[in-house]
Amino acid sequence: MKIKFTLLLFITVFISCKTDPNKQIDEGKITENIYHSKEIGWTMEIPKGWEVTHRSILDKRTEKGLDAINETAGIEYDVSGLKQLLNFQKNQFNAFQSTSEPFELEYEGEWEENNAGLKELIYNTYLNRGIKTDSTETRTTNIGGLEFQFYEFTIYSPQGEVILNQIMYSRLINGLDFGVNINYNNESDKNEMLEAWLNSKFQK
Repeated sequence: MKIKFTLLLFITVFISCKTDPNKQIDEGKITENIYHSKEIGWTMEIPKGWEVTHRSILDKRTEKGLDAINETAGIEYDVSGLKQLLNFQKNQFNAFQSTSEPFELEYEGEWEENNAGLKELIYNTYLNRGIKTDSTETRTTNIGGLEFQFYEFTIYSPQGEVILNQIMYSRLINGLDFGVNINYNNESDKNEMLEAWLNSKFQK
């Protein structure tokens, strides 16, 4: 299975630094509060009051998530083609993440198989670390005229309380596996991120 590392598995606490937001991304441009990716053909507005995530946080998240996935899968995945796109957060539990990776199709339906395999791998990674998790079925939704697959995870404390929710969207676009993850622990922040994301515009 090809790994598409469009996910945020573990939250690490950092303090954001106020720096040039365009230095925190690999592709695209942020002008005022508008992000545009030429490769994806995607434009999105950053909600007011949210900070672009510092690169040191992104690198730490990727390292921790990849280590966990490699341990579960028993192999070393190569994510050298991973690009950090728009990432912003209000705090360590309420964050928006988007990434892209090249994905060259070798046969019809390969991307869909890979997406299903990744969902199972994420679920097993949580379980292997003793984290109680529920997941929803994979569904589709239309965003900016494009169809995305999405599914959700709910993560619980040892006492059974919900501590984090994750919504993961993905699709193949322009030869890239494009993914968006929305992580939240309250409805207000969830709704702000969802409203911004669902109002995205895509060039066709």
